[in-house]
Amino acid sequence: MINGDVRSQSKRNVTQSKVFTERLEAAIARYHANALTTAQVLEELIKLAKDIRAARARGEESGLTDEEIAFYDALAENESARQVMGEPALRVIAHELVTVIKGNVTVDWMHRDSARANIRRHVKRLLRKYGYPPDLQDAAVQNVLQQAEALSAEWTAL
Repeated sequence: MINGDVRSQSKRNVTQSKVFTERLEAAIARYHANALTTAQVLEELIKLAKDIRAARARGEESGLTDEEIAFYDALAENESARQVMGEPALRVIAHELVTVIKGNVTVDWMHRDSARANIRRHVKRLLRKYGYPPDLQDAAVQNVLQQAEALSAEWTAL
């Protein structure tokens, strides 16, 4: 059941999905290696389920939509970027990313190099505009593009 929650999370938020998948796999691996008892693995799975639920509710408290939270997580995955820029700046960037990417996503953007390059250009321009650390930009752009791919099917269907 938790694995299903993690999979459904991956359709909305790639970054959180990676974290939750790693935690789930680590708990199962430790259980199979007899490092955890059945009761301990159940405790870890319950904690993981609570964390997944809390992650879903996080957008309501922060005032961001689910899409904006997903892009915020993609940008804030690098701890040093979060420390340098601060949470308010990353929120603004996430909000603008949703607007810019939604406005430029086409049905076939993942398959056409020119369309991908256009979105990549918009993302880089936005990161430079807000002073995202240049040494971390390439990883952030890749994270944002992965997140856009996860959300684009829903966007192009609208």
